[in-house]
Amino acid sequence: MNGNNEFDLFREMMADVAPIKHDTVEKVNTNHQPTDAQLARQLAAQSLSEGDPAYLSLEYARMLKPDDIVAFKRPGVQDGVFRKLRLGKYDIHARLDLHKYSLKDARDEILRFLKQCQRMDIRSVIIVHGKGERSNPPAQMKSFVCQWLEQISDVQCFHSAQRHQGGTGALYVMLKKSQEKNRKPASGIFTAGHSAKQNRSPRLLFLSFSRCSLQSHNDPRGKADQYDPR
Repeated sequence: MNGNNEFDLFREMMADVAPIKHDTVEKVNTNHQPTDAQLARQLAAQSLSEGDPAYLSLEYARMLKPDDIVAFKRPGVQDGVFRKLRLGKYDIHARLDLHKYSLKDARDEILRFLKQCQRMDIRSVIIVHGKGERSNPPAQMKSFVCQWLEQISDVQCFHSAQRHQGGTGALYVMLKKSQEKNRKPASGIFTAGHSAKQNRSPRLLFLSFSRCSLQSHNDPRGKADQYDPR
């Protein structure tokens, strides 16, 4: 079969084929956009006493970068108070480590931790969320934690920690004053999270709270800089 015959055969086979109207591929936007309901939840704030975990979204967060320095302050918080928190000048009485947590478990643990701190009249705490350099997407836990804290009205302000206490992988958090004004703050460091189980010693007083302990300021294992923030 020569070339002309092959071409004639091809034209005969294609006679019933209709050409498409265009040959371009439409680009699909894969960026997840928040719904109106999700945006409304971000703008509102809920107190710890209301404490519905589902209020804090697991579906959407404004994504941060691992090395982003985070700062948040509610109206009415004095600049001097916020500056002192930012510089790490407040004594840290409670610590929560979220390493190895899923988003859902981290959300539930944050609420339990902050409620317990409020009951103990602990106001200055640190939350270690990690930088999330190897997570997919990067800084996922960090992004969700920051958004959740903004949505909890009892959180007055927060800021990325000083380098020796976790840097951009941790947050200093300031809570509102407890309603139980006569209760004195704890004299040690209240620790929650997976790492709390590993810090057991005769100096620890265990409380009726999941994975937490009260640690003496003299116990070097209670310091925040022992944890890798990544």
